[in-house]
Amino acid sequence: MEMTAKDVQPAGTRARNKFSKREKKALFYGLLFTAPAIIGFIIFTLGPMIASLYLSLTDYNVFKDTTHFIGLDNYAKLFSGEDDLFYKSLGTTFYFVILRVPAVIIISFFLAILLNMNLKGRSLFRTIIYLPSIVPAVASSMIWLWLMNPDLGLLNTALEWLHLPTSSWLFGEGSVIPSVVLTTLWGIGGTVIIFLAGLSGVPKSYYEAIDVDGGGWYSKLRHITIPMLTPTIFFNTIMTIIGSFQVFSEAYILTQGGPNNKSLFFVFYLWRTAFRDTEMGYASALAWVLFIIIMIFTVFIFKTSKSWVHYEGER
Repeated sequence: MEMTAKDVQPAGTRARNKFSKREKKALFYGLLFTAPAIIGFIIFTLGPMIASLYLSLTDYNVFKDTTHFIGLDNYAKLFSGEDDLFYKSLGTTFYFVILRVPAVIIISFFLAILLNMNLKGRSLFRTIIYLPSIVPAVASSMIWLWLMNPDLGLLNTALEWLHLPTSSWLFGEGSVIPSVVLTTLWGIGGTVIIFLAGLSGVPKSYYEAIDVDGGGWYSKLRHITIPMLTPTIFFNTIMTIIGSFQVFSEAYILTQGGPNNKSLFFVFYLWRTAFRDTEMGYASALAWVLFIIIMIFTVFIFKTSKSWVHYEGER
């Protein structure tokens, strides 16, 4: 009887070939089902990013007949100080980020701890905290415009009734950024929910061990809750920083960059350059500067996370 090459193959080789076919089949179906997301990313994200990178090296203007390649001239204009609004908008945005990020993380953290307690009506309070985060930005901004009206607003009316000093809120140069930060705290329900998810993963036996040792709420917070929630804090911090750098709706609806450009956030300035001044090439350069800034902050937090983020199961 003649033996074929297939018959003389070792059993392990045939098994590896068979497993390879399964892998190829799995890869095919994996790519098939992820194709819509991959194609969407290429068309709607990667493609526009590459296009904006090229446009940032040109003097592209919507109303110009021709577009010229100018190299790094747009970036030179940005960093040389020729455009004073660039540094002004950058400083305003950094000020906003410095105020908002700690406020969102700290308030969300302690709200989550309160909502995690076994209290009557806990589900109702969780719903109340989360609902503002799904209210459209335009609607909530209009509410805040009325609340913070210096003459007829409810906030100043309440302060007058309590015989406390009133504020100009969104209409004062010194108070506009803190006021915008206050309006954004209205929608921290999503961050609270993520903290609640993290708290649900903390074993109750750890708290019971603290009770046995005679420790109180502070010991539980310091030695159990915060260390166990560092991965959640890490995630929320990154997402909050990215969202804060990209603030736009509040400036567009509440202040329009005023008063005296004190709330000229970077993304609002980018939008105004692109769609009011129609300087698309220059606006593309602004967009890439913002992308690099966010990337630097994200990489920095990832690098430093090794020293303060603790995952369960690690030594």
